[in-house]
Amino acid sequence: MKIVVIGTGYVGLVTGTCFADVGIDVVCIDVDAKKIENLKKGIMPIYEPGLEEMVIRNYEKGRLDFSTKLGDHISEADVAFIAVGTPPGEDGSADLKYVLGVAKEIGSHINKHIVVVTKSTVPVGTAKKVRTAVQEELSARGLNIEFDVASNPEFLKEGAAIDDFLKPDRIVVGVESKVAEDVMRKLYKPFLLNGHPIIFMDVPSAEMTKYAANSMLATKISFMNDIANLCEIMGADVNLVRKGIGSDLRIGNRFIYPGIGYGGSCFPKDVKALIRTAKENGHEMRILQAVEDVNEDQKSVLFNKISQHFEGDLKGKKFAMWGLSFKPKTDDMREAPSLVIIEKLLHAGAHVKAYDPVAMHEAKKDLGEQIEYSKDPNDALIDADALLIVTEWPEFRTPNFKVMSKLMKSQVIFDGRNIYDLEEMKEEGFTYYCIGVNTQKK
Repeated sequence: MKIVVIGTGYVGLVTGTCFADVGIDVVCIDVDAKKIENLKKGIMPIYEPGLEEMVIRNYEKGRLDFSTKLGDHISEADVAFIAVGTPPGEDGSADLKYVLGVAKEIGSHINKHIVVVTKSTVPVGTAKKVRTAVQEELSARGLNIEFDVASNPEFLKEGAAIDDFLKPDRIVVGVESKVAEDVMRKLYKPFLLNGHPIIFMDVPSAEMTKYAANSMLATKISFMNDIANLCEIMGADVNLVRKGIGSDLRIGNRFIYPGIGYGGSCFPKDVKALIRTAKENGHEMRILQAVEDVNEDQKSVLFNKISQHFEGDLKGKKFAMWGLSFKPKTDDMREAPSLVIIEKLLHAGAHVKAYDPVAMHEAKKDLGEQIEYSKDPNDALIDADALLIVTEWPEFRTPNFKVMSKLMKSQVIFDGRNIYDLEEMKEEGFTYYCIGVNTQKK
């Protein structure tokens, strides 16, 4: 079986590489010639643990290739995955111009049956638009070629994407025909041998499943952040509350950690898109709108604590920031809470020196030279008025607090991820703020 994957971003590159790793012939296509040349040299466009080694191994073995020319490869493919970007518009809707552009190109080159699969996260009804775009090109060529359109949403966690793909909780596939179902079942057979379930359904249901899943997870996060803020007001400890409710199997202990809001490429975009889709169809998603509102407010919680501690005077203050990416094990800066916090600090006249293990290069694309970038965590602390924990990278969990205390001008920590223990911070002589706990109560 041969497949093409159009788009070598996060989803496309992981998808193509993992299929190649189980012996399928894969060609990944992208219009960015520089990116394609870099991939052939083993230079990755994204950071994802284990991906570089897997790409290089499969490229060297000839199972994985890269190209800018879809027309040279589509005629031999059994399946074409569309994995290009669907950036959000100003109104929250998903921009489908890249998806439909690829569909048109597929239609202008195919000469036999193929299953066209939307892997990108797309609104319900996109598959119909993809079918129309392919068919229009075939009609323009005067051809009557049978093809199928399917939906196969991804459920990959950044930082654990390869493991998620190779050992999925479930594989969701929306199909229109038995032929398409048979092709997709054959394609995913290597991943089913260990009992991982594949769930076939109609295409609109598959498209909706992706949005519903991410929106549910985003809801858990915003709900817990709302509870955390109330805990702080009422004198409760959200860390204990989280343990208390997480032991209920109906709730579980995942996605109920308080923090400074969710970010990344999926949750913000998908929540906005589902809200927008509902509005376009005369329905108001009131709970999801609240989820979105809470999340936007939560990104300012740490700044508000900082401003209150320094009595509103941040001009000339120096802040060390540990972590920039929206979560650990990724360099993804999309919708990262750090960007909101930095913007507010700079606007207040403060100075920021940040360190992140992998995301500083990406951060520079958004921030430029507005902030300083540190060579290591301790370098950021020199003469700092306070430390901000923004991303919970493992290397930040057990630092040498005595060394930190000597480097910093003031021993103050604002922990946006609750990775330290309040009592330990007191013993080490730090003034400590976190989320959902009134650490300064008398």
